[in-house]
Amino acid sequence: MMKKQDLLEKRQHIEQFRQSSSLSPLHAQQIQQSILKSWQRSQIAEIPVDRLAAPLNYSLTHTHGGSALQRAVQNCAEDLRHIAQQSDMVAAVGDVGSTIIWTAASAQMRNVAEQVHFVEGGQWREELVGTNALALSLKTQQASCVFSSEHFMSSLHDWVCYAAPILDPYSKQVLGVIDLSTTWKNHNSLGMLAAERCASLIQNALLDQQKQQLYIRAFRVPQVLFNGKVVVMTPRQIEILVILALCPQGMSLDTLHQALYGERKVSMGTLKAEMSQLRDILGGMLGSRPYRILAHIEADFLQAEQALDAGYVQSALQTCAGVFLAKTESPFLCAWRDCLESRLSDAIFNAQDTDVLLKHLARSPEAIDAVERLIELMPKGHPAHQILSKYTA
Repeated sequence: MMKKQDLLEKRQHIEQFRQSSSLSPLHAQQIQQSILKSWQRSQIAEIPVDRLAAPLNYSLTHTHGGSALQRAVQNCAEDLRHIAQQSDMVAAVGDVGSTIIWTAASAQMRNVAEQVHFVEGGQWREELVGTNALALSLKTQQASCVFSSEHFMSSLHDWVCYAAPILDPYSKQVLGVIDLSTTWKNHNSLGMLAAERCASLIQNALLDQQKQQLYIRAFRVPQVLFNGKVVVMTPRQIEILVILALCPQGMSLDTLHQALYGERKVSMGTLKAEMSQLRDILGGMLGSRPYRILAHIEADFLQAEQALDAGYVQSALQTCAGVFLAKTESPFLCAWRDCLESRLSDAIFNAQDTDVLLKHLARSPEAIDAVERLIELMPKGHPAHQILSKYTA
């Protein structure tokens, strides 16, 4: 732990930096680049100066009740709660949009956390509350520390927060973030390691529960994992699973045949044979009358849809890396893909964050909608403006 005098000087220096109209090169070297960029984004967001607590939205936390992340957190909740209480901290887990879905706090930190809405339902997106560790860790996809007045909101200047992203053990997709927070006087250089350790606890819980579920990837190279292992399947069998994942209420044989084949002349017997093979592969985890998947399902396309529903554009764009089932001829799946792509385009044309769009363009160079939106957002004198204009020429 750092000496109190060193911590006080660190806090005073940061406050001086924040109050100055511009940072000198020397000052800029003493502040992390990620913090400086976050301050700039926070200024652009025009956050109300009188905002002292995060906005609350309990409805978002309710939608996560059955999510893989929520179940994993519940499975290791006692360990996380013990860490928070023993270290006199508040521990919080946020989803991919920085909305808190679970917390545990020591007696000292509980009331402080409630005052700033560092509780379930608290929305800690950067554009809403400015620089904070949850949002910064999700933005950089690395462990982050935000100390004292590095926080944008003045109500957090007595805090120090350490956060680390929570990754899906298989896809490495960011599912959320874990944050450990305490008072600035208790700042410890090992805080980020502690946050990373908590993230590992949750990721191990995710790994355990993925051994008892079906995971479907439909972007880029389609793949199915069952009970934690890759299962060899034909493209048709994967299409059937994706349709059933999108229709959890189940489907009759006729409806499934229409969704899969449309007007193509394929016999019912062929589909029945496919279903029989699938039931063998899934060890009986395929119900009939109606046809439905009996195992718990996680899928990248479902995660993308949920992210769009919650307004988490960055997460949706990261998840949609590539084309959804690019070779499918299923009328149902083609229609669903068209709908998803339309929603993504709408989200892109409403996006305000150039960093998010640039990262999306790096992953998907053919994304002309992202290019057009970047041209709108960037000033004409910006060096990238001319380069981007060539995309649409």
